[in-house]
Amino acid sequence: MKENGNNTSNHVSSSLARNRDKGILILDGAMGTMLQKKGFSGNFDMLNLTHPDAVKDVYMQYLEAGADIISTNTFSSQRISQAEYGCEDKIRLLNRASCTLAREVADEYTRRNPQKPRYVAGSVGPTNRTCSISPDVNDPSRRDITFDELAEAYQEQMEEMILSGVDAILIETIFDTLNAKAAIYAAEEAMATVGRKVKLMLSMTVSDKAGRTLSGQTIKAFLNSVGHADVYSIGLNCSFGAKDLKPFLRELAELSPCYVSCHPNAGLPNELGQYDQTPEEWAAEVKEFIDENLVDIIGGCCGTTPEFINAIQRIIVQLENDDNYSNKNLSSEGNNQQESTLSLSGLDSLELTPDIKFINVGERCNVAGSRKFLRLINEKQYDEALQIARKQVEDGAMVLDINMDDGLLEVKHEMTHFINLIMSDPDISRVPLMIDSSEWDVIEAGLKCVQGKSIVNSLSLKEGEELFLKRATQVKRLGAALVVMAFDEQGQATTYERKIEICQRAYKLLVEKVGMNPYDIIFDPCVLAVGTGIAEHNDYAIDFIRATEWIRNNLKGSHISGGMSNLSFSFRGNNYLREAMHAVFLYHTIGKGQDMGIVNPATKVMYADIPSELVEAIDNLLLNKSDNATEELLDIAAGFSQQSTNNGASNTKLTLQEMIIKGNPEGLEEELMIALNEKGSAVDVIEGPLMEAMNTVGTLFGEGKMFLPQVVKTARTMKQAVAILQPFIDSNNKKDKEVSETDKNAANKKIILATVKGDVHDIGKNIVSVVMACNGYEIIDLGVMVSAENIVQTAIKEKACMIGLSGLITPSLTEMVTVAQSLKKEGISIPLMIGGATTSELHTALKIATEYDGPVVWMHDASQNVIAAQKMLDAQTFGPYFSELKKHQEALRNSYNQSHPDLLSLEEARKRKLS
Repeated sequence: MKENGNNTSNHVSSSLARNRDKGILILDGAMGTMLQKKGFSGNFDMLNLTHPDAVKDVYMQYLEAGADIISTNTFSSQRISQAEYGCEDKIRLLNRASCTLAREVADEYTRRNPQKPRYVAGSVGPTNRTCSISPDVNDPSRRDITFDELAEAYQEQMEEMILSGVDAILIETIFDTLNAKAAIYAAEEAMATVGRKVKLMLSMTVSDKAGRTLSGQTIKAFLNSVGHADVYSIGLNCSFGAKDLKPFLRELAELSPCYVSCHPNAGLPNELGQYDQTPEEWAAEVKEFIDENLVDIIGGCCGTTPEFINAIQRIIVQLENDDNYSNKNLSSEGNNQQESTLSLSGLDSLELTPDIKFINVGERCNVAGSRKFLRLINEKQYDEALQIARKQVEDGAMVLDINMDDGLLEVKHEMTHFINLIMSDPDISRVPLMIDSSEWDVIEAGLKCVQGKSIVNSLSLKEGEELFLKRATQVKRLGAALVVMAFDEQGQATTYERKIEICQRAYKLLVEKVGMNPYDIIFDPCVLAVGTGIAEHNDYAIDFIRATEWIRNNLKGSHISGGMSNLSFSFRGNNYLREAMHAVFLYHTIGKGQDMGIVNPATKVMYADIPSELVEAIDNLLLNKSDNATEELLDIAAGFSQQSTNNGASNTKLTLQEMIIKGNPEGLEEELMIALNEKGSAVDVIEGPLMEAMNTVGTLFGEGKMFLPQVVKTARTMKQAVAILQPFIDSNNKKDKEVSETDKNAANKKIILATVKGDVHDIGKNIVSVVMACNGYEIIDLGVMVSAENIVQTAIKEKACMIGLSGLITPSLTEMVTVAQSLKKEGISIPLMIGGATTSELHTALKIATEYDGPVVWMHDASQNVIAAQKMLDAQTFGPYFSELKKHQEALRNSYNQSHPDLLSLEEARKRKLS
């Protein structure tokens, strides 16, 4: 593609970093808020084509307010989001129109005042899909979209942005790091295709007070995951106002290796979905970011307007005119922790530090090394296979090795499927993965399923430099560390001299030609079997130890790993002896610099506990001190052949409620049968300990002590529990009850879920879908942008027992009222559940419940839906529940009306002003 002939934009882009050094840069505020004020709704991005003057006016207002950077009106301008509107064929037109317009306006303001150059950032949103979470409770391996599909859509958008002259690409509101990694990958591709490099800005959003993304990652884990990219700034936006974002921003500023940005909301929305915080209040909170040197770039998100941006601009000007003011930010002080150690991540981060000197890699999820794991994968017993992974993590594995290389398996499919299952289990996915295969396409497929920073095991020079460099470059672009095996074109290195020769050559290629961070390079000098009876093998262990020491001293920053099981291969059948050999070998290699190894994390054989005579015999073999070392060890080992390594599971037994809360189904049926005998009724078990456990989950989720993947896992275990109890539920337990319309509707247990018209956000709705499906309800998900007519018609056709409405933006509140009115008009009064970021209990009582004859219940979080549904769909509890709900909502309305007397319109007030 040809580059846009815009020399000014190229010059401006190159000056962006230099301009930051002169002071804090100001990003603009919310685009959607401004367009809503102009009366627009729906697909705001289409206004670039239909109402460009409106978009231009927003750009100009923010520039007039003092913004240094304006972000384009392209948040949803890629084919995934635009497909919801049937506009996926207009992607290049949308981006070209918006970016060209922003470029023209920014350049005009730069010409007016060259001392304050203005920049354009192409806004790239997260789409309404997630690569890391399954939309189907019955299939946790399923994904709505793949890494490649996302990257392709993003690249199409970004190419047009770069051609149209943006100075930076702002990938913002990141809730899933795998989505962000796809966007980063696409940005690199787009820049290479167009032939023009621009700055890359990232901005994540935390979903709860625990400071994790929606897909479960911590801030540090996120930083590790994107540390491979050439990033200009990393920041936080959306979620909360400045006050609530501050602790997370402080953490980010302390850890970030680049500039730090933040564009918070105008506080939190009120009960009616509006933002009450004034520009002055917001600016006062944001000023604390500046006073504490937490930010380099500051702007506004939802609810902010040019008045907000102007308020902070005035503060910054005042500070910069103060001789005592220093804008030296934490992020610009060379704080670059990621580049000084091996930094990995799953949902949580993992770094090699003085406190963590050795990373043990769990070895049991390897079909080549575990016959049981191979059998389970062959038989598609994935739940049991996951138990093996979970057990390794519980036993202390810090990284999990995943290998599916077997001639009878569809290796690529099994790798993708199993990693997706792991990503859906927060107890397992909190640790990083080692993607292990001899097939390159399998490694690449595995990396595209992981939001964290993984390790590739492995590459080597055995097929030559060209292929080695090509694949290593791709590993770097996909954000992984790399194990390099001591192989080259001549074969495997078996001697000390060959080991260091190959490792030195690979190191130089990776650092100088690929540009890989030395701390992301892990050498495996090849642990080979000793005690084979072949004299040429006698130095294998000592040569590995010597090579380890040389690599540590000469290939700065790199690491050393090895697979321990190879060492003791000759002693198969005597597990105690094998683990004792591994312990003694690690004692030597760790002392010389080995800091990673594929081991059995459940081993109970510690070096200090091995009898001294056995240690001496093993030492003689490993260090080749005696020609008869093998025979001597065999003689001594005979006395230890019956030793047990006691690898059994912990004796600690979980209670039934703990099983539900932790999402651990092991032993679930046994505990359910005990509870059934105690309670006498399956329904009492469900309504008692099981629902109490779900209530606890809801509380913990609301307090930020659990995050989404954990809630989903809990819901799956709850579903298993209900399925086990189902045969014991008395099918006649309602015979004597009055069969009401509610009972009839409840019998089919169909629930309609929809994101209302004008809104394309569906993450929250999808969570509700998972939780409700786990509890036996049939979910009819109508998707996003659903009209009131469609909801009504589906409710009638399917004879639904309940409807759930979701919305994230303020106009959704009005549309929910319309849905309630439409349902009432058709004589429908089934329960209506209301949820979403802008909804509230007060708005539901004031605006929606008054327009409907049936129960209208506001849901604070997904875990509460099950409890409310149970009460509303049972004839005995429905009446009291609805009566109490109406009283509570009436009290809310009375309280609100007393504290908010009717106000005159602005026009009427002006007419009545005092003369």
